[in-house]
Amino acid sequence: MSTVSSTAISERELTSLSGIPTLIAILALLAGDGWFFFQSAMAQDPLHIVGAIVVGVVLLVCCGGFFNVEPNQAVVVSLFGKYVGSVRQTGLRFANPFYSKKKISLRIRNFESSKIKVNELQGSPIEIAAVIVWQVVDSAEAVYNVDDYESYVHIQSESALRQMATSYPYDNHDDPKIVSLRSHPAEICQHLMEQLRERLAQAGVAINDARISHLAYAPEIAQAMLQRQQADAVVAARTRIVYGAVSMVEMALGQLKDKGLADLDPERRATMVSNMLVVLCSERPAQPIVNAGSVY
Repeated sequence: MSTVSSTAISERELTSLSGIPTLIAILALLAGDGWFFFQSAMAQDPLHIVGAIVVGVVLLVCCGGFFNVEPNQAVVVSLFGKYVGSVRQTGLRFANPFYSKKKISLRIRNFESSKIKVNELQGSPIEIAAVIVWQVVDSAEAVYNVDDYESYVHIQSESALRQMATSYPYDNHDDPKIVSLRSHPAEICQHLMEQLRERLAQAGVAINDARISHLAYAPEIAQAMLQRQQADAVVAARTRIVYGAVSMVEMALGQLKDKGLADLDPERRATMVSNMLVVLCSERPAQPIVNAGSVY
């Protein structure tokens, strides 16, 4: 059972100033400070000159507080290693120039795993791959709870896919009660999504969809499994043919008896059943034989 660390960090909103008005204000202050510096220099006032220089340096440092936020993007802000908050307002923004800022994409992404070779529930080696649709929903968790959230998503996705593949057989062999990788794609994908959501919950990542993109027996047993499938299909077809033939023979004997068209003794009944089964179950058309005399 997984436990959440007590040091886990969750995203919280950081209030930032709109960048355009702040930029205009700083430029106006810089222009005013430049004029003040010029007047102080003309008046040869050292105290005012130093003050104008200090103000100018402070305003220039403030220019480092501007940052740009694009749509579907978050900026994770920290101060000397301590998480302060995240900014999602788009456009030019302004915050404390001493803040460290890291941009995180919130866009939906696709990840296709490599083909994984694993033994399914019955022990047969198979190859399986999946396409995972995911996106970051908590920027703070993505940055601080895991080392590299993209690599974490890739590794955990392949691990969840491997664990899921070992929990089901490749095929149910015409038994609808058995959930298999090949015959129940909806149930398999739902199980995979649940596994991924559980594994990636602490990384601030949401799973939007997960689909099997490749599923096949491993090359070393593919031919043998193909022959097995063909044999199963032949047996199933023969079973259906025999069932139908027996039903037709039963119906024919019943109608002959009900309508009084023929009164067959056990020997003739057995002969008729044998002949009808041969005709109905044979792969080739039956060749009729006309008997001109008595059966005996």
